[in-house]
Amino acid sequence: MGRPADAVRGPHGHTARAMVKKDPLMAEIATLLAEKEGEGNPAQLERALTDGYARALSLEAQRWRLEQRIGELTTTIASGGAESQRELAELIQLLKRQEGDIGALRADLGRLRQRHSSAVRAQA
Repeated sequence: MGRPADAVRGPHGHTARAMVKKDPLMAEIATLLAEKEGEGNPAQLERALTDGYARALSLEAQRWRLEQRIGELTTTIASGGAESQRELAELIQLLKRQEGDIGALRADLGRLRQRHSSAVRAQA
């Protein structure tokens, strides 16, 4: 049959969206973004950026696996029955959430990159 719908879920069965909301990295990024412009520690900002971009790449890899599985299912949906249709619907919803998570993370990383630049200039 193929991989189950939860094959792209993270540890403990959480989807990427649930992990982002409860993730310490995302909490750190939010805290850093809440600081006053130019007051951040450049090294801390840089570490958060590095970790954030690694997370974005991981989410994009998960998205790619979702897209692959959706492609597999769409070619066999007629013979797959209700279970395949249900899995396809779940994967499409998960893909939509994944895309939203990636977009939000990328936007936060862009703002964090600007904060890093300001912090570096403030120290110079």
